[in-house]
Amino acid sequence: MKTSSSSFVAPENILLGVDEIGSELDVSIVLPVYNEEGHLHEEIDRIRAAMDASEFSYEIIVIDDGSSDGSGDALRGVEGIRLIQFLTNRGSGSARKYGTRASRGRVVVWTDVDMSYPNNLIPELVREMEGYDQVVGARTTEEGTHKFARVPAKLAIRKLASYLVQTPIPDLNSGMRAFRRDVALQYVSQLPPGFSCVTTITLTFLAHGYTVKYWPITYSTRAGTSKFHWLSDTRRYFLQVIRMTLSFDPFRVFLPIGFVLLFLGLGKLTFDVVDNDFKVAINTLLIFLASFQVFVVGMLADLVGRATRATHEVQPAAGFMRDVAGTFPAGHQSGAAPAPAEGTEGS
Repeated sequence: MKTSSSSFVAPENILLGVDEIGSELDVSIVLPVYNEEGHLHEEIDRIRAAMDASEFSYEIIVIDDGSSDGSGDALRGVEGIRLIQFLTNRGSGSARKYGTRASRGRVVVWTDVDMSYPNNLIPELVREMEGYDQVVGARTTEEGTHKFARVPAKLAIRKLASYLVQTPIPDLNSGMRAFRRDVALQYVSQLPPGFSCVTTITLTFLAHGYTVKYWPITYSTRAGTSKFHWLSDTRRYFLQVIRMTLSFDPFRVFLPIGFVLLFLGLGKLTFDVVDNDFKVAINTLLIFLASFQVFVVGMLADLVGRATRATHEVQPAAGFMRDVAGTFPAGHQSGAAPAPAEGTEGS
């Protein structure tokens, strides 16, 4: 076992992701739990066996999100895990957010404990991180409930998100992923409380120029009862994609709408000139006014986004780096103070 023995850690230190020795690990595995009592031990044992056989130091952070089926009591009996229990259900996004803040690993892994994701492959997922800031387990099949509604809705949202961030996205809301902790901590406060947090973390990395790799995985039928509501959660996913785009690149939304209104106005103006003997109708002017307002709102949104954007960001991962010493003029002594200018006295 690579995990340390359990000991009391103050709540404020849990949220800061530090312990009494301030150790840093390779991997932190964050597991949100809500009413999953029937298969908790099996899933945690599967993760632990895979990580023990790997070369990585690790920790397992379990967030009990107000379970009412006995999951909380079952988790208290599991040794070797860091456990955070909420008294009320706050949503999987909140659980992942606080688990990420509590983590000590350089790489954070998000996954579920419903037996649907291949958690025995977490070490391979982490190895795929080399040269990337995030690796998403891209599911090759859809095994969720309400397939007739989920599949077309998820396809439409994924296509919209791909257009808005100008990057192909094979799987927008996979619950299994690995990412750099230092990058994620810059944006963890922006995560919504519900299922759309996984969408948010993908779009946030892409919008800020960080590299995201999609690694194909198999997806199995989940154990227990799904907490995903196809109508309300799909609506939240859609709104979150729009919200994220308005935050990072509002012109991707406003410019197309503005140009559609502009060309519509030009077409209506041509009709007025030809058919109405150069008499411009009021509704033609209203279309031009609407187009102008959309362009102005888009520019204001872009200015606000740029003004509130962080001035410092963590360096993205690189596939290859070389570092060399600086080049100095001939006769220059490294570390020596520059000679005073001619005609001046040295201090």
